[in-house]
Amino acid sequence: MVWPPLGAGLAPPTPGGSRGRGRGACLSLLPWDRFSAWLHCVCVVGFDLELGQAVEVQYCLFVVYFFPHVGCLGDTQFCFRFRRSPGRKVSLCCFLDQLDRDLPVYLKKDSAYYYGYVYFRQVRDKSLKRGYFQKSLVLISKLPYVHLFRTVLKQIAPEYFEKSEAFLEAVCSDVDRWPPPVPGKVLQLPIMGVIMKVSTPALADAQISMALPTVHEVDLFRCFCPVFFHIQMLWELVLLGEPLVVMAPSPAESSETVLALVSCISPLKYCSDFRPYFTIHDSEFKEYTTRTQAPPSVILGVTNPFFAKTLQHWPHIIRIGDIKLPGEVPKQVKVKKLKNLKTLDSKPGVYTSYKPYLNKDEEIVKQLQKGVQQKRPTEAQSVILRRYFLELTESFIIPLERYVASLMPLQKCISPWKSPPQLRQFSQDDFMKTLEKAGPQLTSGLKGDWIGLYRHFLKSPNFDGWFRSRQKEMTQKLEALHLEALCNEVRKMCAYDYIYHLAIKIYSPTSQFYSHFHRLNVKFLTVL
Repeated sequence: MVWPPLGAGLAPPTPGGSRGRGRGACLSLLPWDRFSAWLHCVCVVGFDLELGQAVEVQYCLFVVYFFPHVGCLGDTQFCFRFRRSPGRKVSLCCFLDQLDRDLPVYLKKDSAYYYGYVYFRQVRDKSLKRGYFQKSLVLISKLPYVHLFRTVLKQIAPEYFEKSEAFLEAVCSDVDRWPPPVPGKVLQLPIMGVIMKVSTPALADAQISMALPTVHEVDLFRCFCPVFFHIQMLWELVLLGEPLVVMAPSPAESSETVLALVSCISPLKYCSDFRPYFTIHDSEFKEYTTRTQAPPSVILGVTNPFFAKTLQHWPHIIRIGDIKLPGEVPKQVKVKKLKNLKTLDSKPGVYTSYKPYLNKDEEIVKQLQKGVQQKRPTEAQSVILRRYFLELTESFIIPLERYVASLMPLQKCISPWKSPPQLRQFSQDDFMKTLEKAGPQLTSGLKGDWIGLYRHFLKSPNFDGWFRSRQKEMTQKLEALHLEALCNEVRKMCAYDYIYHLAIKIYSPTSQFYSHFHRLNVKFLTVL
């Protein structure tokens, strides 16, 4: 039996009833609404000798995409990202859309894109005409929860390849029992006899438990290990939204490195496009490889040697070898010129003519090198590196936050008798003047051309996205303060009206008090 599609009337109800109660009518969940809060669809992609890649099984909503083919032998996990087809609308519970508001900006869903999480298996099989068994289990989701879905696939894919469709139906049924992805909550997610948890609370259950410390982070140090002498320069390139290509030997290394780059400017959201695994079959292939215009602001992860020539005109290219567990101190590799990038025999390294604005921070490099020598766990190295990027980004963004906050009108300017005041315009010159006394030097010891870095950043898509978000938040704050002032005034007038009518009952219409009170009330009504 094939499980019915999302929203179908014949879909079996979830345990306890799919139609939830509480929080109003928008929480009345239809069958498979819980599933759609986490996943858009689940696909099984095989390789047909005549057709090429073919979708063999698909659960839930229809999705149009040419799934990337992988040539690696054995089991491989990676992710990719692709644009949603224009004009296609998906109906979801309004409550689930509201959940996005409580997420950090870098975890918010982008309605224009989907993520694909892949578990690919290729093994020799003489019984097949091609001589190989080739199949992928793919989870399509709007959620950028890389670590969570990687763990889910690792849990279910090997068993699926043995048990086939009935097992996958049971997996989908389990996902439809998951609670909505409420930010800040400890979530218990059952999946084939295992309870996954986002955090590690005490477990009072007989089932096996897997504690996930994070749903979205990758192993940062492992990804940057081949190029960690240049992490500060890479941080600048990502911050400025520069076109960047990652050439890797496999989809796993490609996708993880791209995701690590995007996350290095957290808590800022990377506002340009990024493709963890990009192939010649992607619909934007011509758009991103054309030489008739400058490369777009995008980070591409590729594995096909064909791209070494096709993308040779891109200004910044990272070429990495196999990512290994960091058991020895990596050798320092100098930044190489783009003209030295050859088609196939180029050595790993960073190929660019970019000159960083900031002086190199030798302390973080020494700290990470010492950790490798002392065999510090890679998880601890990632924590150190993540904290370094966080402090660097915050030092950069705090002066901007401080200046933008000054664009807010004073509260005394908010009057219930006038329209809400407008935000003052952002002035680059005024902002630059604030850096002398309230710049990043207050929180960072790094020297360099901070002014030049800010000037470049103010022209980037990341600044545009950040400022639009802050502008929206402040406008909503102003409207809320104006509404509050208006409500307070109305409340006063209601109280005044109550006293007025009470006076009518107590005093005769001929009394002096009555006449004075009546004049005041008429004046208030005239103003309204």
